[in-house]
Amino acid sequence: MAVRVPCQCGTSYELKDEFAGRLVKCPQCGRENRVPAIAGGAVGAGGPGGRGGPGAVKPQADGVFDRDVFLLRQQLLKISEKYDVADEQGKKLVFVERPAHLLRNVGAILAGIAAAAVVGMGFAVLADMAKGSAYESVLGMFAVVGAFVALFAVGIALSAKRHVTFYRDQTKRAKLLEVLQDRKWQPITATYTVRDAAGRTLARLWKNYLYNLIRKRWYVKAPDGTTLYLAKEDSVILSLLRRLIGPLMGILRTNFIIVRGDSEDVVGEFNRKFTILDRYVLDLKADRNRLFDRRVALALGVMLDTGERR
Repeated sequence: MAVRVPCQCGTSYELKDEFAGRLVKCPQCGRENRVPAIAGGAVGAGGPGGRGGPGAVKPQADGVFDRDVFLLRQQLLKISEKYDVADEQGKKLVFVERPAHLLRNVGAILAGIAAAAVVGMGFAVLADMAKGSAYESVLGMFAVVGAFVALFAVGIALSAKRHVTFYRDQTKRAKLLEVLQDRKWQPITATYTVRDAAGRTLARLWKNYLYNLIRKRWYVKAPDGTTLYLAKEDSVILSLLRRLIGPLMGILRTNFIIVRGDSEDVVGEFNRKFTILDRYVLDLKADRNRLFDRRVALALGVMLDTGERR
Protein backbone atom coordinates (compact mmCIF):
# COMPACT_ATOMS: atom_id res chain seq x y z
CA MET A 1 0.00 0.00 0.00
CA ALA A 2 1.36 3.41 -0.99
CA VAL A 3 1.16 6.57 1.10
CA ARG A 4 0.99 9.97 -0.61
CA VAL A 5 3.11 12.72 0.96
CA PRO A 6 2.29 16.38 0.15
CA CYS A 7 4.95 19.08 0.49
CA GLN A 8 4.61 22.85 0.98
CA CYS A 9 6.51 23.41 -2.25
CA GLY A 10 3.57 21.90 -4.16
CA THR A 11 5.19 18.56 -4.88
CA SER A 12 3.57 15.31 -3.80
CA TYR A 13 5.10 11.87 -3.94
CA GLU A 14 4.27 8.31 -2.94
CA LEU A 15 6.16 6.05 -0.55
CA LYS A 16 5.67 2.51 0.73
CA ASP A 17 3.53 2.21 3.85
CA GLU A 18 6.57 1.13 5.87
CA PHE A 19 7.58 4.83 5.94
CA ALA A 20 4.34 5.85 7.70
CA GLY A 21 5.02 8.23 10.56
CA ARG A 22 8.63 8.94 9.57
CA LEU A 23 10.30 12.15 8.49
CA VAL A 24 11.47 12.12 4.86
CA LYS A 25 13.02 14.75 2.64
CA CYS A 26 11.15 16.11 -0.33
CA PRO A 27 13.00 15.11 -3.52
CA GLN A 28 12.19 18.52 -5.03
CA CYS A 29 13.06 21.07 -2.31
CA GLY A 30 14.71 19.00 0.43
CA ARG A 31 12.20 20.04 3.13
CA GLU A 32 11.46 17.38 5.75
CA ASN A 33 7.87 16.13 5.82
CA ARG A 34 6.25 13.53 8.05
CA VAL A 35 4.66 10.67 6.14
CA PRO A 36 0.96 10.43 7.04
CA ALA A 37 -0.16 7.47 9.15
CA ILE A 38 -2.00 4.67 7.45
CA ALA A 39 -5.70 4.35 8.17
CA GLY A 40 -6.17 2.13 11.20
CA GLY A 41 -3.41 3.71 13.24
CA ALA A 42 0.01 2.93 11.83
CA VAL A 43 1.90 5.12 14.23
CA GLY A 44 2.59 3.44 17.55
CA ALA A 45 2.36 4.99 20.98
CA GLY A 46 3.80 4.36 24.38
CA GLY A 47 6.60 5.44 26.67
CA PRO A 48 10.35 5.08 26.11
CA GLY A 49 9.98 1.32 25.83
CA GLY A 50 6.38 1.11 24.62
CA ARG A 51 5.27 -1.14 21.74
CA GLY A 52 3.06 -0.16 18.87
CA GLY A 53 1.15 -2.45 16.56
CA PRO A 54 2.69 -4.47 13.72
CA GLY A 55 4.57 -2.14 11.41
CA ALA A 56 3.91 0.80 13.71
CA VAL A 57 6.45 3.63 13.78
CA LYS A 58 6.59 5.65 16.99
CA PRO A 59 6.91 9.40 16.29
CA GLN A 60 9.61 11.23 18.22
CA ALA A 61 9.04 14.26 20.42
CA ASP A 62 11.20 16.50 18.23
CA GLY A 63 12.07 16.18 14.57
CA VAL A 64 15.78 16.47 15.33
CA PHE A 65 15.58 13.03 16.98
CA ASP A 66 13.42 11.46 14.28
CA ARG A 67 16.13 9.30 12.68
CA ASP A 68 17.98 6.02 13.13
CA VAL A 69 21.65 7.02 12.90
CA PHE A 70 23.50 9.67 14.89
CA LEU A 71 27.16 10.60 14.41
CA LEU A 72 28.94 11.87 17.53
CA ARG A 73 32.20 13.78 17.43
CA GLN A 74 33.93 14.96 20.58
CA GLN A 75 35.52 18.39 20.31
CA LEU A 76 39.21 18.28 21.14
CA LEU A 77 41.31 20.58 23.32
CA LYS A 78 38.35 21.51 25.49
CA ILE A 79 38.40 21.55 29.29
CA SER A 80 34.72 20.65 29.38
CA GLU A 81 33.56 17.66 27.35
CA LYS A 82 31.68 18.82 24.26
CA TYR A 83 30.14 16.84 21.41
CA ASP A 84 28.65 17.65 18.03
CA VAL A 85 25.85 15.30 16.99
CA ALA A 86 25.12 15.04 13.27
CA ASP A 87 23.01 12.99 10.88
CA GLU A 88 24.42 10.54 8.34
CA GLN A 89 25.18 13.37 5.91
CA GLY A 90 27.17 15.25 8.55
CA LYS A 91 24.54 17.95 9.15
CA LYS A 92 24.79 19.12 12.78
CA LEU A 93 21.71 18.38 14.83
CA VAL A 94 22.57 18.77 18.52
CA PHE A 95 25.33 20.28 20.65
CA VAL A 96 26.19 18.45 23.88
CA GLU A 97 28.18 19.79 26.83
CA ARG A 98 29.36 18.28 30.11
CA PRO A 99 31.06 21.11 32.06
CA ALA A 100 34.20 20.20 33.98
CA HIS A 101 33.72 22.94 36.63
CA LEU A 102 37.52 23.07 36.83
CA LEU A 103 37.93 26.03 39.19
CA ARG A 104 35.26 24.84 41.60
CA ASN A 105 36.61 21.28 41.72
CA VAL A 106 40.20 22.46 42.17
CA GLY A 107 38.99 24.68 44.99
CA ALA A 108 37.18 21.69 46.53
CA ILE A 109 40.40 19.65 46.45
CA LEU A 110 42.38 22.46 48.07
CA ALA A 111 39.71 22.91 50.74
CA GLY A 112 39.79 19.17 51.38
CA ILE A 113 43.56 19.22 51.76
CA ALA A 114 43.31 22.15 54.19
CA ALA A 115 40.64 20.35 56.22
CA ALA A 116 42.75 17.19 56.29
CA ALA A 117 45.75 19.18 57.55
CA VAL A 118 43.73 20.82 60.33
CA VAL A 119 42.17 17.54 61.50
CA GLY A 120 45.45 15.62 61.23
CA MET A 121 47.42 18.26 63.10
CA GLY A 122 44.73 18.50 65.77
CA PHE A 123 44.88 14.79 66.54
CA ALA A 124 48.68 14.86 66.29
CA VAL A 125 48.83 17.55 68.98
CA LEU A 126 46.51 15.50 71.19
CA ALA A 127 48.68 12.43 70.60
CA ASP A 128 51.76 14.40 71.58
CA MET A 129 50.04 15.57 74.74
CA ALA A 130 49.16 11.98 75.58
CA LYS A 131 52.68 10.76 74.89
CA GLY A 132 53.58 7.75 76.98
CA SER A 133 49.94 6.89 77.73
CA ALA A 134 47.67 4.23 76.24
CA TYR A 135 45.89 6.91 74.19
CA GLU A 136 48.96 7.95 72.19
CA SER A 137 48.70 5.25 69.53
CA VAL A 138 44.91 5.60 69.30
CA LEU A 139 45.11 9.36 68.77
CA GLY A 140 47.90 8.86 66.25
CA MET A 141 45.66 6.50 64.26
CA PHE A 142 42.81 9.01 64.49
CA ALA A 143 45.15 11.66 63.04
CA VAL A 144 45.69 9.59 59.89
CA VAL A 145 42.12 8.32 59.50
CA GLY A 146 40.60 11.70 60.36
CA ALA A 147 42.77 13.45 57.77
CA PHE A 148 41.61 11.09 55.00
CA VAL A 149 37.95 11.39 56.04
CA ALA A 150 38.16 15.19 56.12
CA LEU A 151 39.88 15.25 52.72
CA PHE A 152 37.15 13.20 51.02
CA ALA A 153 34.18 14.61 52.93
CA VAL A 154 35.04 18.27 52.31
CA GLY A 155 36.26 17.64 48.76
CA ILE A 156 33.09 15.80 47.75
CA ALA A 157 30.78 18.25 49.54
CA LEU A 158 32.24 21.26 47.74
CA SER A 159 32.71 19.68 44.30
CA ALA A 160 30.13 20.07 41.53
CA LYS A 161 28.01 17.38 39.95
CA ARG A 162 28.79 16.88 36.28
CA HIS A 163 25.49 17.06 34.44
CA VAL A 164 25.16 16.70 30.66
CA THR A 165 23.02 19.12 28.65
CA PHE A 166 21.82 18.76 25.05
CA TYR A 167 21.20 21.97 23.10
CA ARG A 168 19.86 22.62 19.63
CA ASP A 169 23.12 24.36 18.72
CA GLN A 170 26.22 25.94 20.26
CA THR A 171 24.40 29.15 21.16
CA LYS A 172 22.84 27.09 23.99
CA ARG A 173 19.65 29.13 23.81
CA ALA A 174 17.36 26.11 23.29
CA LYS A 175 17.78 23.18 25.67
CA LEU A 176 16.51 19.85 24.39
CA LEU A 177 17.52 17.37 27.03
CA GLU A 178 19.64 16.86 30.15
CA VAL A 179 21.28 13.97 31.97
CA LEU A 180 21.62 14.65 35.69
CA GLN A 181 24.22 12.95 37.88
CA ASP A 182 22.13 11.77 40.83
CA ARG A 183 24.91 11.65 43.43
CA LYS A 184 28.45 13.00 43.69
CA TRP A 185 29.89 9.97 45.48
CA GLN A 186 28.99 6.78 43.61
CA PRO A 187 31.59 4.14 44.55
CA ILE A 188 29.78 0.98 43.38
CA THR A 189 26.76 2.01 41.33
CA ALA A 190 26.24 5.18 39.30
CA THR A 191 22.81 6.53 38.37
CA TYR A 192 21.73 9.35 36.09
CA THR A 193 18.31 10.83 35.37
CA VAL A 194 17.34 11.73 31.80
CA ARG A 195 14.91 14.65 31.63
CA ASP A 196 13.35 16.58 28.76
CA ALA A 197 13.47 20.37 28.41
CA ALA A 198 10.37 20.72 30.59
CA GLY A 199 11.96 18.76 33.43
CA ARG A 200 9.93 15.56 32.93
CA THR A 201 11.80 12.34 33.71
CA LEU A 202 12.15 10.16 30.61
CA ALA A 203 14.37 7.39 31.95
CA ARG A 204 17.20 6.55 34.32
CA LEU A 205 20.62 5.24 33.37
CA TRP A 206 22.31 2.82 35.77
CA LYS A 207 25.62 0.98 35.88
CA ASN A 208 27.55 -1.14 38.37
CA TYR A 209 31.33 -0.70 38.51
CA LEU A 210 31.79 -4.30 39.70
CA TYR A 211 30.03 -5.64 36.60
CA ASN A 212 32.35 -3.51 34.49
CA LEU A 213 35.38 -5.46 35.67
CA ILE A 214 34.35 -8.21 33.27
CA ARG A 215 31.98 -6.60 30.77
CA LYS A 216 30.76 -3.01 30.72
CA ARG A 217 26.99 -2.67 30.98
CA TRP A 218 24.61 0.27 31.17
CA TYR A 219 20.93 -0.21 31.99
CA VAL A 220 18.13 2.02 30.72
CA LYS A 221 15.27 1.99 33.21
CA ALA A 222 11.80 3.50 33.08
CA PRO A 223 10.93 6.03 35.81
CA ASP A 224 9.24 3.17 37.74
CA GLY A 225 12.48 1.14 37.72
CA THR A 226 11.57 -1.34 34.96
CA THR A 227 14.53 -2.28 32.78
CA LEU A 228 13.82 -1.21 29.20
CA TYR A 229 17.17 -1.63 27.46
CA LEU A 230 20.69 -2.78 28.17
CA ALA A 231 23.89 -1.60 26.48
CA LYS A 232 26.80 -4.00 26.88
CA GLU A 233 30.21 -4.53 25.33
CA ASP A 234 29.92 -6.37 22.05
CA SER A 235 31.71 -9.54 23.21
CA VAL A 236 32.79 -11.11 26.50
CA ILE A 237 36.00 -12.38 24.88
CA LEU A 238 36.86 -8.95 23.48
CA SER A 239 36.01 -7.40 26.85
CA LEU A 240 38.50 -9.65 28.62
CA LEU A 241 41.17 -8.98 25.97
CA ARG A 242 40.71 -5.23 26.46
CA ARG A 243 41.24 -5.68 30.19
CA LEU A 244 44.38 -7.80 29.69
CA ILE A 245 46.19 -6.10 26.80
CA GLY A 246 44.46 -2.75 26.36
CA PRO A 247 42.95 -1.23 23.20
CA LEU A 248 46.01 -2.02 20.99
CA MET A 249 46.12 1.39 19.30
CA GLY A 250 42.38 1.30 18.73
CA ILE A 251 42.21 -2.18 17.19
CA LEU A 252 40.33 -3.43 20.27
CA ARG A 253 38.30 -0.26 20.68
CA THR A 254 35.25 -0.61 22.92
CA ASN A 255 31.93 -1.02 21.08
CA PHE A 256 28.50 -1.69 22.54
CA ILE A 257 25.37 -3.50 21.46
CA ILE A 258 21.96 -2.41 22.76
CA VAL A 259 19.35 -5.07 23.53
CA ARG A 260 15.75 -4.85 24.61
CA GLY A 261 15.14 -5.55 28.32
CA ASP A 262 16.58 -8.84 29.51
CA SER A 263 16.41 -10.39 26.03
CA GLU A 264 19.02 -10.70 23.30
CA ASP A 265 16.84 -8.74 20.87
CA VAL A 266 19.38 -6.25 19.46
CA VAL A 267 17.91 -2.83 18.72
CA GLY A 268 21.11 -0.85 18.14
CA GLU A 269 24.87 -0.44 18.33
CA PHE A 270 27.23 2.22 19.61
CA ASN A 271 30.58 1.93 17.83
CA ARG A 272 33.76 3.93 17.93
CA LYS A 273 35.07 4.64 14.44
CA PHE A 274 38.66 3.70 13.68
CA THR A 275 40.01 7.26 13.64
CA ILE A 276 42.54 9.31 15.59
CA LEU A 277 39.80 11.64 16.77
CA ASP A 278 36.94 10.48 19.04
CA ARG A 279 34.11 9.73 16.62
CA TYR A 280 31.17 7.43 17.31
CA VAL A 281 28.15 6.04 15.49
CA LEU A 282 24.87 5.37 17.28
CA ASP A 283 23.06 3.03 14.88
CA LEU A 284 19.44 2.19 15.73
CA LYS A 285 18.29 0.88 12.36
CA ALA A 286 17.45 -2.48 13.97
CA ASP A 287 14.75 -0.67 15.97
CA ARG A 288 12.59 -0.18 12.88
CA ASN A 289 9.49 0.95 14.76
CA ARG A 290 11.54 3.47 16.76
CA LEU A 291 10.17 2.21 20.06
CA PHE A 292 13.38 3.26 21.81
CA ASP A 293 12.91 6.97 22.52
CA ARG A 294 15.70 8.53 20.47
CA ARG A 295 16.29 11.19 23.14
CA VAL A 296 17.05 8.52 25.71
CA ALA A 297 19.09 6.55 23.17
CA LEU A 298 21.26 9.58 22.40
CA ALA A 299 21.69 10.31 26.11
CA LEU A 300 22.82 6.71 26.55
CA GLY A 301 25.27 7.05 23.65
CA VAL A 302 26.92 10.12 25.15
CA MET A 303 27.21 8.45 28.56
CA LEU A 304 28.79 5.37 26.97
CA ASP A 305 31.67 7.67 26.12
CA THR A 306 31.93 10.36 28.79
CA GLY A 307 30.58 8.07 31.53
CA GLU A 308 33.27 5.50 30.74
CA ARG A 309 36.05 8.08 30.31
CA ARG A 310 36.92 6.63 26.91
